[in-house]
Amino acid sequence: MLRSIQKMTGFAIRASDGDVGEVKDFYFEDGRWTVCYLVVDTGPWFLGRRVLIAARAAGLPQWDDRAIPVAMTRQQVKDSPDIDLAKPVSQMQFEALHDHYGWPYLWVGAVLETRPGVPVWPLWQVQAAALAEQQAQNEPSQPGEGQCSLRSAHEVIGYKIEATNGSIGHVEDFFARETDWAIRYVVVDTRDWLPGRKVLVAPSWIQEISWSDRVVRVCHTRKQIEESPQYNPVGPSPSLEYEKLLYLHYGYRTPWD
Repeated sequence: MLRSIQKMTGFAIRASDGDVGEVKDFYFEDGRWTVCYLVVDTGPWFLGRRVLIAARAAGLPQWDDRAIPVAMTRQQVKDSPDIDLAKPVSQMQFEALHDHYGWPYLWVGAVLETRPGVPVWPLWQVQAAALAEQQAQNEPSQPGEGQCSLRSAHEVIGYKIEATNGSIGHVEDFFARETDWAIRYVVVDTRDWLPGRKVLVAPSWIQEISWSDRVVRVCHTRKQIEESPQYNPVGPSPSLEYEKLLYLHYGYRTPWD
């Protein structure tokens, strides 16, 4: 099921022996559009320190309890390497973090190795690569693919959305699959142009993100986006029927075809 990144903010992080804090942000890889880490504020339990938890170590979100279970203990979190998230995180720091928890190495835009000559690709990356290859046959490619960086989801929320012929709204949220944390849609609020209307845009339709200008550029016109099926956030995630209409509107095959 697809889940809202915004709505998961504030969820408790539940270790095997108790809660360790709450989610404050999500770091996603901007080339593969997959959440890699959860930023967790440990609050008064550990002097308000913020730590990174790999998304692959998280279980399915428990929506009734507003919690996300993780495969670790409170002591492991407390003893994890101290990383100042206000500064760029080095590869060495990521390696130390993964060594501490015993996670396979995953570096930004590349694959690290647990031992020489044996690259580790998490299953979700293999599936995402296969899906991307399939979609590339009938969808626009993403410039700069392979040159990836970790980005804060909360930083991108609020960025302007620019169509090929002008602005059309701003980023309001993301929908990610709760099974593999792959970002499936960007939620676009068009209130400045179409009051009260929200639409969804798939990452594969995004041409570029200008981090300096705080702009997300898509490969469709304003008219195409304006006439796309309106997203009504009635349930917890977009319905299958809505997704089919959305892809049909832009003339693409659905990812599951």
